[in-house]
Amino acid sequence: MTPKDEPRSHPFRDSTQDAAAQDRLPDTAQTRAPAYRLAFTDTDFMMREELRPVRLQLELLKPQLVLDERGVKSTVVLMGSARIRPDGTGADPALMHWYDEARRLAHLITQESLKSYGRELVVVTGGGPGIMEAGNRGASDAGGQSIGLNIVLPHEQAPNPYVTPDLCFNFHYFAIRKMHFLMRARAICIFPGGFGTLDEMFESLTLIQTGRMKRVPFILFGQEFWDKVIDWKALADAGLISPGDLDLFRYVDKAEDALEMILNWDDPSD
Repeated sequence: MTPKDEPRSHPFRDSTQDAAAQDRLPDTAQTRAPAYRLAFTDTDFMMREELRPVRLQLELLKPQLVLDERGVKSTVVLMGSARIRPDGTGADPALMHWYDEARRLAHLITQESLKSYGRELVVVTGGGPGIMEAGNRGASDAGGQSIGLNIVLPHEQAPNPYVTPDLCFNFHYFAIRKMHFLMRARAICIFPGGFGTLDEMFESLTLIQTGRMKRVPFILFGQEFWDKVIDWKALADAGLISPGDLDLFRYVDKAEDALEMILNWDDPSD
């Protein structure tokens, strides 16, 4: 039973009935006027600058309701470069093996997820190509569902074909998209990536570091890559982060090691 089919708990006409009734009105100067449109069906009105707070709320609420209705309780976040592709194009071909490792990780995680009928440990990615595609593809290989959180970009980006269609969302606001990455996260797995990956990685680490988010397994794939890109020890030596902050994440190279860490997680802050 879908929400539309569920019996109403009040005696009033609902919005779908009135929206349909509006389409049957006589065609007059009054009914054609923008002022006469129902506010919630008036796209021009909804796009006004003053309605931004409402659009933010709607963008937060829509995926939340859909995921609640599907019974998704926890997720495993897979992040990484859109440019790491299985054919070796885009990023340095030396990074190509991370596509296969992300795909394998998502396959293993989804096998575990299926034990809860797809309610726990559901793979979630940014829904695009590269490492994101590998994550959704691995979940599909295992016969399970996965989530894609796409974002509208100036250059056209379509969802990869492996995202579960009715769990494929599209966002205008980066901030709301980031919230949905983390709201159900039981683990965060970061593969090599560029600006977008670094942005999401550091925001997530900051939330955990400051206690704004519960600590979860935070797994970086490829220590050689990350140690070359970020001098973590220099941050600690300069007093810009605490030495203990270096324990907020762990390095792995293999999907099996990440899965073991996720399944046997014992929060050290408890």
